[in-house]
Amino acid sequence: MDIYLNEIRLQVPEGTRLFALRDTHRPKADILILNGHLLTTDHDLEANDRVVLIERGVQPDAEELEALMMARHTPGVHERVKAGRVGIAGVGGLGSSIAIALARTGVGRLVIADYDVVEPSNLNRQQYFIDQLGKPKVEALAETIKRINPHVDLVCRQLKLTAENLAATFVEVDILVEALDAAEQKTMLVNTWLRKYPDRALVTASGVAGFAASNSIKTRQIRDNLILCGDGVTAAEPGCGLMAPRVGIAAHHQANAVLRLLLNEEID
Repeated sequence: MDIYLNEIRLQVPEGTRLFALRDTHRPKADILILNGHLLTTDHDLEANDRVVLIERGVQPDAEELEALMMARHTPGVHERVKAGRVGIAGVGGLGSSIAIALARTGVGRLVIADYDVVEPSNLNRQQYFIDQLGKPKVEALAETIKRINPHVDLVCRQLKLTAENLAATFVEVDILVEALDAAEQKTMLVNTWLRKYPDRALVTASGVAGFAASNSIKTRQIRDNLILCGDGVTAAEPGCGLMAPRVGIAAHHQANAVLRLLLNEEID
């Protein structure tokens, strides 16, 4: 029967078990993953199973690295996600977290756009570091993403998004994530995108400020190709700031909505 060992098709005898496979092919492997699940006990193998064997502390070669990085994915997910082309408008608290989540998930192409630079007040919730202060956010985020997953095709555009340049900036993406700050910017983006690309999905956010209950943040399908994440109420204003926990929850709602869209799953 055929199985996949570290994403390479391999023919093994019927009745082969996990430990026997390890002993034959990677006897020093101490991390054994079967169909996305970490195992410490022996297990019967079946046709088309996906097995990953990792020797802890050993640096894999470049060709094998991507397969090992995605070893904990549900089987069949990586191929579809890698074909995805996703844009992120704004890489502040929401956008930087979304980009990193999608890079870790293995999205094939990310197009990120932002005009701003990293400054100290960003560091309480955005995915940047002290040694990146003063750098353009798209440049700083690109550095981090390449350290996490060098297999992502990353396109960086440092510009202020407007109704005039939005469509061209993200012309090659299938899904756009809105991660802007100001209400008028959000409105501009939603109206422009849905008018220009009515058949392409848009994942937006509203109501992510403060420290209200985590579970008040929801993901909702507002209309065809328009998804909203957040509580829809809690805006940033004097006396109600933006902080990492709740911003991160909303960002990962948006990232998971993108993943479900790429996998053709229902949003609600």
